[in-house]
Amino acid sequence: MMSSRSPRSAAWACLLLALGAALAACSPKPEAPAPAGPVEVGVVTLQPQRQAFTTELPGRTSAFLSADIRPQVGGIVQKRQFTEGASVKAGQVLYQLDPSTYQAALSSAQAALARNRATAGAAEVTARRNAELVKIDAVSQQVNDQSQAALAQARADVATAQAAVEAAGINLGFTRITSPISGRIGTSAVTPGALVTANQTTALATVQQIDPLYVDVTQSSAEVLRLKRELAAGRLTRKGADAARIRLILEDGSRYAHEGLLQFAGLSVNAGTGAVTLRATVPNPEGLLLPGMYVRAVVEEGVDEAALLAPQQGILRDATGRASALVVDAEDKVARRAVVVGRALGNLWQVRSGLAAGERVIVEGSQKARVGDKVKAVEVAAAAAPAAAR
Repeated sequence: MMSSRSPRSAAWACLLLALGAALAACSPKPEAPAPAGPVEVGVVTLQPQRQAFTTELPGRTSAFLSADIRPQVGGIVQKRQFTEGASVKAGQVLYQLDPSTYQAALSSAQAALARNRATAGAAEVTARRNAELVKIDAVSQQVNDQSQAALAQARADVATAQAAVEAAGINLGFTRITSPISGRIGTSAVTPGALVTANQTTALATVQQIDPLYVDVTQSSAEVLRLKRELAAGRLTRKGADAARIRLILEDGSRYAHEGLLQFAGLSVNAGTGAVTLRATVPNPEGLLLPGMYVRAVVEEGVDEAALLAPQQGILRDATGRASALVVDAEDKVARRAVVVGRALGNLWQVRSGLAAGERVIVEGSQKARVGDKVKAVEVAAAAAPAAAR
């Protein structure tokens, strides 16, 4: 009996499965979900702003004035009349040489002058008398001429003796070696008792004026050309034709408190380095800076009164390095702009061309949007530009 029921049960099971499949095929399919709204992207609206541009250059300090002290006459050093490292004034006596030989020479010259003056006086009396006697033929014309010549010779001897007195006085004055400038004096190369000679090559000491101080920096000729082009095109402006502010960063990384002024640019390019020398003057009232120090000079090149600065995350580059930006146009659609960027200013790029003021640059969600898509633009806070950028 069991064997007779099994085929019948299997047949009913197959019939039920077939009916279920037919009913499933006839039932309606579920509806697809409604399409989502526009993709939301974060944008920054570009606005022109005043931006100062700077460049950082290596440099060395040097003294504003420097004078090597050398003797102009020879002699024995009697006294050194300054403290090494101290400040000295122009005209201050630094060394005293033994003046005895020069004093004697002056006395001899003065005596010779007195003798020549006496001779000239006698010659003048004789010449005057003979000039009167020749009128009455009391003396010959030859005698008169000789007396006049003797007077002229005597007067020339007086002038020569007077010059000798002045030269002896000058040499005596040179025994007092003075400072030609005001400043700070370094170490002394001689001590009392040393013999020095006129115009010797070794300096006795050096006086340097270090307030203000020179700072000599170098800039590549390519940078000089770029700067001149930007100034000529009006993209950058300066307050003065040959002046720009300069700030110093010292060797320990600290910033120097006083600003300087760029005053001079070299007239030629160094053939070995391809650089141009720039010179600035910097106040040094505390004496913190010393000649020969290495510094980094932050030079203000100019000011762009209407700079466009785009966030770096909004600037894209392709495999060849060309820059572009995705923007949201007036119809809230994504568009691509080819751009040319300049300097990096913190986390911003200087935009030279390709974007205009008022355009909305996508900085967030660009990976979810394609060119031509309609998007929902949400303004995000833009990073502030640095006060002065390199």
